[in-house]
Amino acid sequence: MSVVLVDSGGANIGSVRYALQRLGVDAELTADAAVIRAADKVILPGVGAAAAAMARLRELHLVDVLRGLTQPVLGVCLGMQLLCTRSEEGDTDCLGIVDATVRRIRPGAGLRVPHMGWNRVRIVAPHAWLSHADDWAYFVHGYAVPPCAATLATCDHGATFSAAIGRGNFTGVQYHPERSAQLGAMVLRGFLAA
Repeated sequence: MSVVLVDSGGANIGSVRYALQRLGVDAELTADAAVIRAADKVILPGVGAAAAAMARLRELHLVDVLRGLTQPVLGVCLGMQLLCTRSEEGDTDCLGIVDATVRRIRPGAGLRVPHMGWNRVRIVAPHAWLSHADDWAYFVHGYAVPPCAATLATCDHGATFSAAIGRGNFTGVQYHPERSAQLGAMVLRGFLAA
């Protein structure tokens, strides 16, 4: 089985790669369209800004490549947000795979933004490999996808947001499976087995 990590410039690439190695998978980091198209599984990682990540994907001519993938694709954190239509972060057009707009988390009394730390994830819709029980996951983000038709799991931080989304062969998680202990390992194992 070949697994690739799209070289989108995300800061979490090393930790995602290491989490996969712990599961016995050596994922190739690549920006090569042919390698991405030929892979059995594709992970779009990301920690950073939507505008910069989309600019990099455009520069590498990967936007249409990613949109056209038919194998299982997992977006992680910013990678999940890039699956959406738009992001308020830099008023950015994203990949448009999921019909949703990524919104800035609004600060409030006692509410830390960016949202950093452990929060409970609740499954709200059935999914082939994301069917774990409600559990705790590790988040680091200042923008989020409001609940929408593609929402598979939610979390609360001031307001309810999508902790996982999915459409067809594309799935995304806002949390970091590479840092989310048991839940994260279950998510990655499920993705690899899909």
